[in-house]
Amino acid sequence: MDNETPPDRLSADPGSPFHDAALLGRGVGIRFKGVEKDNVEEYCVSEGWVRVTIGKTMTRRGSPMTMKLQGPVEPYFKS
Repeated sequence: MDNETPPDRLSADPGSPFHDAALLGRGVGIRFKGVEKDNVEEYCVSEGWVRVTIGKTMTRRGSPMTMKLQGPVEPYFKS
């Protein structure tokens, strides 16, 4: 992986095996179906999906409620 390409899969949840605080601190933007999204919790480019938060709704464990959407995903570094 080079320094200008985000990973195939990344999660904002610290409990996930796909969480990478250093990459998230650098700033990763997501284009989903050509539209800029700022509520993405997790994405996977190869499988073609994103997990987005649903408002301020929380699960019983206190994490944000999410919904999985299928489609083309384009991650990029903001800086």
